[in-house]
Amino acid sequence: RSWRVFKKISTTSGGNKVIKYDRWDQMKFEDKGFLINKNKYNENSVVAEFFTENHGKVSGLIFGATSSKIKNFLFLGNHLNLQFTSKNQNRAGYFKVEIEKIFTPHFLDNKIKLNCILYSLNLIKILTVENQSNIKIYNKIYNLFKILNENDWMRKFIFWELDVIKLVGYDINFNDYIDNNKLKENVSYVPTLDGSKDIPLFLLNKENTSIKIDELKNGFKIVGDFLNKSVLIPNNINYPLSRNEFLKLI
Repeated sequence: RSWRVFKKISTTSGGNKVIKYDRWDQMKFEDKGFLINKNKYNENSVVAEFFTENHGKVSGLIFGATSSKIKNFLFLGNHLNLQFTSKNQNRAGYFKVEIEKIFTPHFLDNKIKLNCILYSLNLIKILTVENQSNIKIYNKIYNLFKILNENDWMRKFIFWELDVIKLVGYDINFNDYIDNNKLKENVSYVPTLDGSKDIPLFLLNKENTSIKIDELKNGFKIVGDFLNKSVLIPNNINYPLSRNEFLKLI
């Protein structure tokens, strides 16, 4: 909700006291969201970005973020209750936060999954715009943590990544780039029509769940190439280093 707020100002003109009212827009809302990024602002505060249920990506200050009461749950990926206030369109808003549910700390001892979380949140940060709600992306973050607890989480994560890319407007069907008659053969890879790439079978047939680690690695490379050439470069977005860090661990 937003309100028009009028501030009373007293001035003097020709010896007479004149009352004026200066107007600004004040916005307040309550929401829930996942912490997707944070950076130090000063000794006691951080600039935080949340992907919220009803308002999409929202950024603002968290005062006192270094206090023991708050810092212990300000892990990227955790889910928080938010009170957001912005007193002026030209000034940063600020959050009051309370923990709703802890997610990321459960994976602190698993370096691969932790780096997967950090990359995933970074991907959402760079592909979304401020104040544009998208409940499907919000729900995808929930889904991410469910996937990470499954045995074949790497395969499912590749399709999670493709789904997120699709939700911001970029879809790909790898079957359009191959001779589909070759799917009938007993192969792990199918070459593209131009012969430039070999597509792992599991990207072409989601029913295929018997996958070797090298096939997963190549699947990540194929998706990364699509992400970079079709999404990032045309929008002048740098390829996320966090994706490389994650892939190095596989």
